[in-house]
Amino acid sequence: MEKYVVTGGAVLKGEVTISGAKNAVVAIIPATVLARDVCVIENIPNISDVTALLNILRDLGAKVRLLDKTTVEIDTTHIGEPVVSHELAKPLRASYYFLGSLLGRCGRADVSLPGGCNFGGVRPIDQHIKGFKALGADVSVNYGMVTMDSKELRGEHIYFDVVSVGATINVMLAAVKAKGVTIMENVAKEPHIVDLANFLNSMGADIRGAGTDVIKIHGVDVMHGTNYSIIPDQIEAGTYMVAAAATGGDVLIQNVIPKHLESITDKLRKAGAEVEEFDDSIRVRRTGPILPVNVKTMPHPGFPTDMQPQMATMLCCAGGTSIISEGVWDNRFKYVDELRKMGANIQVDGKVAVIEGVEQLTGAPVRALDLRAGAATLIAGLMADGCTEVEDIHHIERGYSDLVEKLNRLGADIRKVTCSDNETERALS
Repeated sequence: MEKYVVTGGAVLKGEVTISGAKNAVVAIIPATVLARDVCVIENIPNISDVTALLNILRDLGAKVRLLDKTTVEIDTTHIGEPVVSHELAKPLRASYYFLGSLLGRCGRADVSLPGGCNFGGVRPIDQHIKGFKALGADVSVNYGMVTMDSKELRGEHIYFDVVSVGATINVMLAAVKAKGVTIMENVAKEPHIVDLANFLNSMGADIRGAGTDVIKIHGVDVMHGTNYSIIPDQIEAGTYMVAAAATGGDVLIQNVIPKHLESITDKLRKAGAEVEEFDDSIRVRRTGPILPVNVKTMPHPGFPTDMQPQMATMLCCAGGTSIISEGVWDNRFKYVDELRKMGANIQVDGKVAVIEGVEQLTGAPVRALDLRAGAATLIAGLMADGCTEVEDIHHIERGYSDLVEKLNRLGADIRKVTCSDNETERALS
C-alpha cells in the first residue's frame, strides 16, 4: 500500500502545465477500434486509466506502442474476439466505451460492467442500452456482462431521458458506423464530447452539432487512422485553480482553454480570488480572505460536478456559510466525513451540503474515496496545520497526471510513501 504524506501550510506559487483531458482520452482510446488502422494520439495524460485502457486494447489484439511519455501509437487492424473481461474492466468506468466502439466495428460486443468511482451506488447504463437498442442491437445483461449483437446497425432518432455524458459518447461510437442518419437529442455538451467528435471526424466520421443539444451523425462504411492531439484537461486545470486560491497562492496555469473554465473562474472570483485570463493560460492568486459562496453543480456549461469536492474543501475556511447543491449525482458527499476529521464544519442533507467556515483545518489520516474527493483531500492537506496522510491514492492516480510532482514544484511538501497493511488499518480506524 502507498499513501501521500502532506505537510500543511504551503502557499502555492509558480507555473504548472496542464496535461491532456482524462475525460476525453478515455473515450478516444476505445474509439481507435473503429479505424482498422493506425492512430497516433498526442498529449495523453500519464494516468492509470490510460494504462488500463491500453491493456484492454492489447488484449483485444491491437498493437500499442508508446512513442514518448505523452504520445501513443495504436494499430487496431487485427482485433480478435470483441470481449472485455471483468478483470480488465474493473479498474475504471470508461471500459464501457468499448461497448459502443466494438458494436460499431464488429456488430457485437461482450463487455463487463465497469468499475471506477462509486458515488453512493451503481451508476446506471440504462440510457446507453436505450440508445444501442434504438440502433438495432439486441442487448442483455447476465452475470455482470453486457452482451450485444446486431445484424446491421441503422440510424435512428434517439431522445435521452436524462443528460448523460457516458450515454452520449457510447451511442455516438456505435452510430458512426450505422446505416443512414442518427439524430441524438438531449445530449451532453461537455468539452470532451466535442473533442471525441473531432477525433472521430478526423477518422472519416460525419458528426455535426457536438457541443449543442442535438448531434446529427451520418453513418459511414469505412474509417481510417489519424494523428490527433487531446485537449487540455478542464478539471485538472480547475483543481490547480482552486488549490492556488485555497492556499493564498499565485499560480500561472498553462496549456488551458479559458472558455472551458468560465464557471470555475466565476465562483473563484466570488470567493475572493483574482483570476486573469490569457490566450492559453490563466493566473489565479488570492491575497484577501476566502469569501463564502453558493455553488450548484450542473451539466456543462454549468459548474462541473467533478469540481465540487475541491471547491467545498476551499470553502471550509471561508468567512461565513456556503451552500453546495449537487445537481448531477445523487450522492457525492461521502468525502465530507474525511474533511470532518480535519476539523471542517459541514452538514449534509441529501444533495445539499451546508459549510460553516472554520479558521483552520488540522492534519489527520484520511482516505481518497474517489478520484475528485482524493484531490480535495490533498488540497485540504495543503491548507491544514500539521501533517495529513492520504490513503487509497490509487483513486487519485486514475485521473491526475504527475499530481504530486506538479504540486511540489509549486511549493507543496508531499511525499509518496509505502505503508504496511497494519499501518493502514491503524490510520483508518
